Amino acid sequence: MMSNISQDFIAFAIQKQVLKFGEFKTKAGRLSPYFFNAGLFNDGVSLLKLGEFYAETIQKSGIQFDMLYGPAYKGITLAASIAIAFAKIGHNYPYAYNRKEAKDHGEGGMIVGAPLQGRVLIIDDVISAGTSVRESIELIAQHGAYACGVAIALDRQEKGLGELSAVQEVQASYHLPVCSIANLSDLLEYASNQQDMAHHLLNIKLYRQRYGVT
Repeated sequence: MMSNISQDFIAFAIQKQVLKFGEFKTKAGRLSPYFFNAGLFNDGVSLLKLGEFYAETIQKSGIQFDMLYGPAYKGITLAASIAIAFAKIGHNYPYAYNRKEAKDHGEGGMIVGAPLQGRVLIIDDVISAGTSVRESIELIAQHGAYACGVAIALDRQEKGLGELSAVQEVQASYHLPVCSIANLSDLLEYASNQQDMAHHLLNIKLYRQRYGVT
């Protein structure tokens, strides 16, 4: 059975129209029956709740970390919201994010926020091709720190270039734990309990049969 946090998150994402159903072309050229756009968590209440979902998931994962890092651009607000959520429950973690282009005036550099040090937890919305994670790992290492894990909102659990999913490829290539608030299995479980989602449930099942990982 799905944990309450996953079920609550999926319901919240649908309510905010962050999670939509229909026919959407992915970066890989596949026609997906659902689409997840974390950029639509675009108001104060939504970001606060999102940060709390992440914080609870990270705590349950057991990943040990010293600070948060959100790659530009979506990762910036995600990391900030998670830092605030943790502060509300008595854990004051520093966070940082990168600039897309290095600043050549003022304080300069690529990193904004706290200095990268110790165990750094990378925050993102999804892992599509793993490019953002790889770049983040390299940037963190360049500053003398090291990536200790990745936290994402949704794991699509579908094949990447080979038989592994993007998340599995990151885990295998970098030996990093990856935690997600919800995944495709959770979405299927949620849809199976909603009478008005029967059509979407069938399409998601067919999509998983074709592209899903075991």
